[in-house]
Amino acid sequence: MADLPVPENPARPDPARPDPAGPQDPVSPGRPVSPGRAEAPRRGAARPGRSAPPLDLAALAAEAWSLVAGDAARSAACDGAAGAVPPRRLLGIAGAPGAGKSTLARALVAAVRERHGAGSAAYLPLDGFHLSNAQLRRLGLTDRKGSEPSFDVWGYAALLDRVRREARREIYVPDYDRTLHEPVAARHLVPPSARLVITEGNYLACDAPGWRAARASLAEVWYLETADAVREHRLVERQLAGGRDVEQARAWVAGNDQPNGEQIKESRRRCDRVLVPLDMDMFSWQG
Repeated sequence: MADLPVPENPARPDPARPDPAGPQDPVSPGRPVSPGRAEAPRRGAARPGRSAPPLDLAALAAEAWSLVAGDAARSAACDGAAGAVPPRRLLGIAGAPGAGKSTLARALVAAVRERHGAGSAAYLPLDGFHLSNAQLRRLGLTDRKGSEPSFDVWGYAALLDRVRREARREIYVPDYDRTLHEPVAARHLVPPSARLVITEGNYLACDAPGWRAARASLAEVWYLETADAVREHRLVERQLAGGRDVEQARAWVAGNDQPNGEQIKESRRRCDRVLVPLDMDMFSWQG
């Protein structure tokens, strides 16, 4: 990534730069989405090649909600049953470090809540399952924080399964605190009313034990693909904000975030669709 210039606006990749993956099969479920067009969902909501809505927050939120809306008939049939609970669906957002996954996931949750009610959607970040610094020291992973083995993947998979199955109780969700540099418990909440839960993280489509178990709870996984130069700029800024100097920040990104990102890129083909945003400002959100 060092040979790519950092854009003046780190939220706006160079649209003239060709896709490093090269031309993609137009009917492949893992092909990139052109900046001005949203890819037809693999679930068949639109035929390949047909005109699709622009790749904007409203269109993406509507497609996310369609995972739930498809169960409307079944929910209506259950209305007469005592204690019936409508089904819940989980959507995953995967991508390399610095791609903007948490920004997009939070924006989608906010957009769904605005349209369908405050309790209709919830946010569940993989980052809450970072191992603590004490456990990283025990495992010799202090310098590989954020790598695949530095997460409690089985705990994450268990929570996803619980969220998918259990819709009668409040479920508390952990997060990662970038000031404390530690995971924190119960920062987020999945209320019983939440029909859509959006989770995001680096390794959601990773083909390995634990991650496959987590993937089994997700209705779909979308891959957010962001230019390497943009991600590198964000990652260096993140390390500077966390207390490292410029040299330390660049060394961390080169020695840890970059190899993690290359591993994650390999999982792109296992995702249901690929999003290539022209400008992350389209995912701006309040709250």
